[in-house]
Amino acid sequence: MLFRDRADAGRQLLLRLGRYAGRDDVLVLALPRGGIPVGYEIARGLGAPLDVFVVRKLGVPGQEELAMGAIATGGVRVINPDVVDALRIPPAVIDRVAAEEARELERRERAYRGDRPEPDVRGKTVILVDDGLATGSTMRAAVAALRAQGPARIVVAVPVGAQQTCEELRREVDEIVCLAMPEPFLAVGRFYDDFSQTTDQEVHDLLAAARGAAVGADGAR
Repeated sequence: MLFRDRADAGRQLLLRLGRYAGRDDVLVLALPRGGIPVGYEIARGLGAPLDVFVVRKLGVPGQEELAMGAIATGGVRVINPDVVDALRIPPAVIDRVAAEEARELERRERAYRGDRPEPDVRGKTVILVDDGLATGSTMRAAVAALRAQGPARIVVAVPVGAQQTCEELRREVDEIVCLAMPEPFLAVGRFYDDFSQTTDQEVHDLLAAARGAAVGADGAR
């Protein structure tokens, strides 16, 4: 095991992101649900705001853990052509799954953010965090959605990822920090001692704690 849990992974990632500490142009966006505990540790260590960026994987029917693509806030859809072509998945199936996941995406946005507006990323350095990268479809959807909003820089930070996925993603972002790229790469959870599912309540609590810390820091200035 490389990490005790997601919080431990976030603290280890923080050691590679120290140059972003104390800057008012940095924003940490974490992919729910598993990316939130990782992102919380990074944001707290950097003194940066934390928010959620909702992305939903499009799982292959009957093999839901296998991603044929992903969708993100703003109507962005990313397709994994290798999976779609290999399994000969018709467009109608992709559309049906995407419609189902869009409803869950909207539900999660309401649950996690409530009435708060989406963060303004224009001109910001955005550190985009998840608990690991397998196919990378979800992260690519997030990157595509963020690019459309005009950030100055996108940094992807993950504790562990498949080497091919990390190398491919490196060409799509300004910087990628991936602590480990073990081979063979079978599943993200294999590299955690505790990879229990992060709940909606934990996401809500960590986001609230991050907002409270940010308010406290502003008041101390």
